[in-house]
Amino acid sequence: MWMAGWLALMLVMAVAGRETTRDLNVFQIIEVRSILGLFLLYPLIRLNGGFAILRTSRLQLHVARNLIQYAAQLGWFLALTLIPLGQVVAIEFTMPIWTALLAASLLGERMTGGKIVAIMLGLIGVLVIVRPATGVVNPGQLLALGAAVGFGISIALMKFLTRTENTLTIIFWMLAVQATAGVIPTLFVWVWPSAYLWGWLLVIAVGGTFSHFCMARAMLFADATIVVPMDFLRVPLTATVGWLLYAERLDVFTVLGAALILVGNLLNLKTASATPIRAGN
Repeated sequence: MWMAGWLALMLVMAVAGRETTRDLNVFQIIEVRSILGLFLLYPLIRLNGGFAILRTSRLQLHVARNLIQYAAQLGWFLALTLIPLGQVVAIEFTMPIWTALLAASLLGERMTGGKIVAIMLGLIGVLVIVRPATGVVNPGQLLALGAAVGFGISIALMKFLTRTENTLTIIFWMLAVQATAGVIPTLFVWVWPSAYLWGWLLVIAVGGTFSHFCMARAMLFADATIVVPMDFLRVPLTATVGWLLYAERLDVFTVLGAALILVGNLLNLKTASATPIRAGN
């Protein structure tokens, strides 16, 4: 359920990112998103005991994780301006390699045969969709790949933080660190958005804030190596949105890749259903 929320919000945010990057600098988009996100998070903080729940003994880890996340987001938004939506998200899904490796080595999560097969099927599906060509390398593809590495590290660190930190604490420090990191660059590139762009910026703020809330909640109930492969569904879904809204080509390779991704997810969920669910805070 929490991953379904993540998928829906990330799809909406991809479209909002495409619309806003046409007229606004990426630094400004992320800065506005972070500040608006703090306001959106405030009611949930009040409902859960106030600012006392935001205290942490792991501030350095929060800062490190969110600076990595910030750099990955910059790459992701820039890639949206250079290559099709579906391709950005497809390349992003090299991310589970880094997440799974870090989760297994640092968090002690077990890499079962089912998890490995699910990840491999997903990655093969991504390669079928992208079909990397030899010769000229598109800078957008490199940016998307760099973002994937950053997101993988960030998610593994998020999983580590969920062992001791409240979900709201994790999201608050993500927004606070990124808002602080982006102040100076934003001052140099600021352009006052139109009413149309403010609407999309609000969509990005909602999607960016509560998608991570959904992801953090999902991490409480399952291992990262179970949760992350479910996110492979975002590849065919985003490719479909790109086709419907921007006439980006949806060909037989995308359909075949989507089928492989779906099989991997079904296998992963079947494996997970045999494992007792661990509730969290």
